[in-house]
Amino acid sequence: MLKPKKIPMRTCVVTKEKLPKKELIRVVRDNLGNVFIDLTGKQNGRGAYVKKSLDVVETARKTKALERYLEVLIPEKIYLDLEEIIKNS
Repeated sequence: MLKPKKIPMRTCVVTKEKLPKKELIRVVRDNLGNVFIDLTGKQNGRGAYVKKSLDVVETARKTKALERYLEVLIPEKIYLDLEEIIKNS
């Protein structure tokens, strides 16, 4: 009998809900303080997961949840890129 494949679960930093990793987008801060979106989920640095939802990205922008979690100022471009990724997925 085959063991069911384990689905990696991650917590959205905005909604605090546990979701499969595929339903989230990872935002990373590296050692130099650069912030970028990691679509592979394998980049080095501190990662924060955000649910693939325009409402959640908007909430993250308003509450600065990502900034608190990654302890760095998040450029507006990151939020715009997140919205683009969600719209195109």
